[in-house]
Amino acid sequence: MQRVEHDVSTAELEEGYRQATLRLIPFLVFLFILAWIDRVNVGFAKLQMLSDLQFSEAVYGFGAGIFFVGYFLFEVPSNLLLERIGARKTLARITILWGLASMSLAFVRSEWAFYAVRFLLGVFEAGFFPGVVLYLTYWFPSARRSRINGLFMTSFAIAGIVGGPIAGLIMGTMGGVAGLANWQWLFILEGIPSVVAGLAVLALLPDRPEKARWLSDRIAAAMSARVAAESRAAGKEASFRAALRDGRVWLCALIYFCIVSGNATIAFWTPSIIKEIGVRDPIAIGFLAAVPFVAGTIAMVWNGTHSDRSRERRLHCAAASLVAAAGLAATGALIGQASLALTALTVAAIGILAAFPVFWSLPQTFLAGTAAAGAIAAINSIGNLAGFVAPYMVGLSTTLTGASTNGLYFVAGLEFLAAILVFGFARWRESSGAALAPAAP
Repeated sequence: MQRVEHDVSTAELEEGYRQATLRLIPFLVFLFILAWIDRVNVGFAKLQMLSDLQFSEAVYGFGAGIFFVGYFLFEVPSNLLLERIGARKTLARITILWGLASMSLAFVRSEWAFYAVRFLLGVFEAGFFPGVVLYLTYWFPSARRSRINGLFMTSFAIAGIVGGPIAGLIMGTMGGVAGLANWQWLFILEGIPSVVAGLAVLALLPDRPEKARWLSDRIAAAMSARVAAESRAAGKEASFRAALRDGRVWLCALIYFCIVSGNATIAFWTPSIIKEIGVRDPIAIGFLAAVPFVAGTIAMVWNGTHSDRSRERRLHCAAASLVAAAGLAATGALIGQASLALTALTVAAIGILAAFPVFWSLPQTFLAGTAAAGAIAAINSIGNLAGFVAPYMVGLSTTLTGASTNGLYFVAGLEFLAAILVFGFARWRESSGAALAPAAP
């Protein structure tokens, strides 16, 4: 039988990875579902909130997007802190604070209060997603990361699947209870679980393999040794300061900006697009909004797994971005034809969500240690500025023209640009002599 680090067999190491996957991924998925729901439930609240508070579509778009400004400013510090104090304390703090901020949205009354709380929500959630991406690098070697990232990032899609119907039911049934509007109950009832989950993080999440009570000392040491050996590999940057001078980091940030623009669009505008194509009942909108995310979940897991098996990154990421561009453009062209527009939106979700797990394999081919902690956060924070730009552009388009069509075309163009830039990144990596394929497991 093949032996590996610390006299642990390949079969034992495989069992360690299996245990880590089963113990960590479902819990992290659950946490991100809560984060995503609390981030985007404003899209459902909008259906009634705007008329109650006399907000315009542009005000909504600005408030939805300003979340990402706070997110941008505090992302890197949060991830560098995680590297110092560990994932358990960092993720617990993030989860509790974003839950409290989400609940406070129920009590805004002015545009500036709306902007301020959405900004704080971004500040508090900053560091969660890149923190988890970094955290998983402590457990899994590069050859497994597209699949593991894909499993974790199903949380995007699952949040859309469960979040839509839950939001629709709250919006459809809670209006007037205890004198509160349905959108107020939406923020309150979806914020409470995040606070509770943050407390659970402190009890359930081990910082590294050596801290996991469910792994033997030998297997935990072997898992950490394999990751550490990869981090020391030639060509990997370990200094955060040096990483910031590496043009590949900024190219990755631009690619991610383009990919995220599509994700923010479907997250914040799917309910409105469904309403625009003729559906009026909040519960029906909630269930229909889940359809694109069901398809996106399947595409995300398949694309990440197939990328690992084939050891190919470029085509998997670029092709997904092209599908996203086509779907978004078709959605804009078909607004007014309900079934065709929803089909096109589903195609867009397939492409958008399938691009994520493969994309995150790219920066990990040349980053390690503190460089990985800071640069992953920088890439994510800069990329997520698209979460401000894209919703605002779609909202501005709707305000000026009465339809979201031009905004959808704009975002489709960004997705097309992402595909072109992925090929540019691949050529850059190849010219430097580094392979895009992961190391053998």
